[in-house]
Amino acid sequence: MRIKALLLFLFLFSVSLFSEGFAQEKPRIGVLRFTNNTYAGWWHGGVGYELQDMLISELASTNSFRVLERRELDAVLNEQDLGASGRINPKTRARLGKVTGAKYLVAATVSAFEHNTSGGGGGISYGGISLGGKQDKAYMAVDLKVIDVETGEIYDARTVEATSKSSGIRVGVYRGGFGGHLNQYKDTPVGKAIRGCIIEIVDYLQCSLVEGKNSGCMDEYSQKDRNRREKTKKSIDLE
Repeated sequence: MRIKALLLFLFLFSVSLFSEGFAQEKPRIGVLRFTNNTYAGWWHGGVGYELQDMLISELASTNSFRVLERRELDAVLNEQDLGASGRINPKTRARLGKVTGAKYLVAATVSAFEHNTSGGGGGISYGGISLGGKQDKAYMAVDLKVIDVETGEIYDARTVEATSKSSGIRVGVYRGGFGGHLNQYKDTPVGKAIRGCIIEIVDYLQCSLVEGKNSGCMDEYSQKDRNRREKTKKSIDLE
């Protein structure tokens, strides 16, 4: 009886350790190129990839996810093919069949952008076209979708927002950097709104994918979403 009890204890203990390790597995995610549904003047052909890289860097820096690099996948596969050709030392060659698959794909679309101007005659501007005055405030919204790769279903969806002024925004510290076309906006309200949205996306994905949809942090985002919807309703003239 003692041996059976000991074996049962060891079995249950092993199952507990396995379950705990499985539960703590970091979500495997891939990030798609951003798309744009606005007339923002800062959006150019390569900006979708720049925003993709910014989000990838920020997600990786949290150490909460296994972020899979898909843009460089061709180079990885070429290296593996070279190893399989027999021209590389077998001890150091990259082995086939070891590329990690994503559980989720993150798709993001810039759905709203505007900035107001003040000073120097005042005015207002939309879509990156200034009608006078000095830029003072920028607003950006991103529609976020989390797609389950195995089923193709949308696992989660949320709209995140960021508003910035010339004095700055309080949304945390962005660990990436601006490059390419967006570099010229890094110290402007436009750049701050972009950074704010990137940070908000990362925070939300940590809440949804790491802490879980039933966690307390979702209450904050649900309230933000209700506020956003209410503001949208008030801005629509139904008459």
